[in-house]
Amino acid sequence: MTLQQFMNEALSPWMRKEGPDSDIVLSSRIRLARNFANVAYPILADPDQLEEIRNFFKEKYENQSFEEYKQFAFISIRDLSSVEKRVLVEKHLISPLLAKYSESAATLISENEQVSLMINEEDHIRMQLYFPGFQLSKALNKAFEFDDWLEEKINYAFDETRGYLTSCPTNVGTGMRASVMMHLPALVFTKQINRMIPAINQLGLVVRGIYGEGSEAQGNIFQISNQITLGKSEEDIVEDLQSVVQQLIEHERHAREQLMDQMRTKLEDRICRSYGVLEYARIIESKEAAQCLSDVRLGIDLGLLGNVSRNILNELMILTQPGFLQQYAKKTLTANERDVLRASLIRQRLELEK
Repeated sequence: MTLQQFMNEALSPWMRKEGPDSDIVLSSRIRLARNFANVAYPILADPDQLEEIRNFFKEKYENQSFEEYKQFAFISIRDLSSVEKRVLVEKHLISPLLAKYSESAATLISENEQVSLMINEEDHIRMQLYFPGFQLSKALNKAFEFDDWLEEKINYAFDETRGYLTSCPTNVGTGMRASVMMHLPALVFTKQINRMIPAINQLGLVVRGIYGEGSEAQGNIFQISNQITLGKSEEDIVEDLQSVVQQLIEHERHAREQLMDQMRTKLEDRICRSYGVLEYARIIESKEAAQCLSDVRLGIDLGLLGNVSRNILNELMILTQPGFLQQYAKKTLTANERDVLRASLIRQRLELEK
């Protein structure tokens, strides 16, 4: 795989597949933080040490294959333009933080984009593995296998009492962040989400936006993940998260049923208006586009719209982000130019479905 191939497709191959409860749970992710033993963490390491780690991954893992995820492409962050970095962030292949660590930072990305490994971010290693829908346990098992594959050549920083040692104390222990991306429009529409988020936080979980810490929940998409990594096993963490996510799924389904029973005409009107905006608008900001795409996706899930596929909406959620728009235009765009191009791309993509 080449960098250009990752840039050209908004939707990663694994995202085209259906998973359990995929009408509400968009994806499940396991992320593991690891460090080399006897090497300073990235925040304290000197440039030569970080360069050695970067070169180690290039030498040992570039073009290597891991199970069905096929070959890994090695990409140096310092070789990327600002737009290319932004596109990789928008596809969740790297974090916003890694995009800033340009000198010795790098990433390994599997051919199907389901597995990626961030090098010299906050820790030496941040590996992440995605599955479509609600598949946290399966993602955990595969993450363990990938972790074991890496450990064959790496001596991890590990303490018998504290577990895996990490740059940030909140990751010590398992070094794991388990998360799900959820589409919760009915809970937002009925304002039930406002009382649920504080309750979720009290359970040792955190609710964030689509791009993690510090990001906004655009398009009614929320990321739910664990906060505690020390004192619990990976299986226990996943089990606790699964329990909360299952309750959120049930609440969202119930809220959708209520909307259909009690406010069907108003709901249909909102969904059709949003579809009309997407189909005919000549200028549209990213926040408005995300909201309209969320409404239309809800309409598809409820059987109120039958002429648009769910995958197209997933694709448009990414394709209409600022990085992808500029990648498509092959130049830097002003905010207004992005709004015009965003509207044009949405209209063209919807037209292909007719």
